[in-house]
Amino acid sequence: MILRAAALLTLLASPVLGQSDPAMAAMGAVRILDESAQALSEAKGGRERVKALTEIVRGYESGLAALRDGLRGASLTEAQLAEDLRARETEISQLLGVLQSMTRAPAPATLLHPSGPTGTARAGMLLADVTPGLKAKADALRADLEEVQALRLLQQQAEIKLEEGLTGAQQARTALSKAVADRTDLPRRFVEDPIQTAILIAATETLEGFASGLSQIAVDEAPGSLPDISHRRGNLPLPVQGQLLRRAGEADAAGVRRPGVLIATGPQAVVTTPSAATVRYAGPLLNYGLVTILEPQADTLFVFAGLDATYGKIGQVLPAGDPVGLMGGTLQTDVSLSGDGAGNARPETLYIEVREHNQPVDPAEWFRIDKG
Repeated sequence: MILRAAALLTLLASPVLGQSDPAMAAMGAVRILDESAQALSEAKGGRERVKALTEIVRGYESGLAALRDGLRGASLTEAQLAEDLRARETEISQLLGVLQSMTRAPAPATLLHPSGPTGTARAGMLLADVTPGLKAKADALRADLEEVQALRLLQQQAEIKLEEGLTGAQQARTALSKAVADRTDLPRRFVEDPIQTAILIAATETLEGFASGLSQIAVDEAPGSLPDISHRRGNLPLPVQGQLLRRAGEADAAGVRRPGVLIATGPQAVVTTPSAATVRYAGPLLNYGLVTILEPQADTLFVFAGLDATYGKIGQVLPAGDPVGLMGGTLQTDVSLSGDGAGNARPETLYIEVREHNQPVDPAEWFRIDKG
């Protein structure tokens, strides 16, 4: 199962996801979805089940996103070709008429000219000059028509694969949720005091105030912390597959500025911990929705807000890459031609804030963030 998941990760890192040719992108995406489906069928039990299922879910996410991009590109290319053919309709009709008349005319008739042998010779020379041009135009027209037909067939096949992929992705998420719920082998640094948690939530009005009181909800906390990960600053992977919408300090539509970054994600995307970390809190908080707060090292907190479901219990120590939640939204089979990668394709948003000694720092100092 782990070998299959590793093969899937190799596919995710391969160039197929970056193909500019919509047909190649779609075929590469289909290959990733097929690998994900195979990996899911082989995902049985064992200690590594959660990790393998997390990779499989991400494989489905990447495959579906690439397939949508390929379908969108194919649709746009087909529409452009069809519009071009419609614009050249008169020219094409004239070309076809000339080609048909040349085909139907007897060979001797095409070689005779009313003005005699000289005219016939001149006409032959003109015909010799014109014929290659007519043939080139006919070949170009044939190529355009064949491309339109191929793109339409590709779209029909890819739409079927898209539906299959959505079903497989949902099955993988269900299996992941069950695997997380059944897991009992994670170490715990402390046990949550639910009364103190409720008091802390009721008494605080800001994320800063809540973060400063997190130690109050811990009972029997083990001394020490996780290893220092300062050497990994700037190289941690983002916890979710997506694109940067807003950097730290940038104003939103309402003019509100926050010290964290906003990442656009696909519906029901899995969110993972970028390093081994303790779950300091998981649940609803203020106006942030469902929130998971991780402590990867002493006096450092990673805040992930805007989740639809959270995984992991307060006090547990999660290994790197472990799922901490899922984004919301509904998986759709339709493909919008206006999607730009951060709109229709990724309608959900995850807010990421990093706090050191309870002071916010730019998440770009810790995570590999770019707009590409």
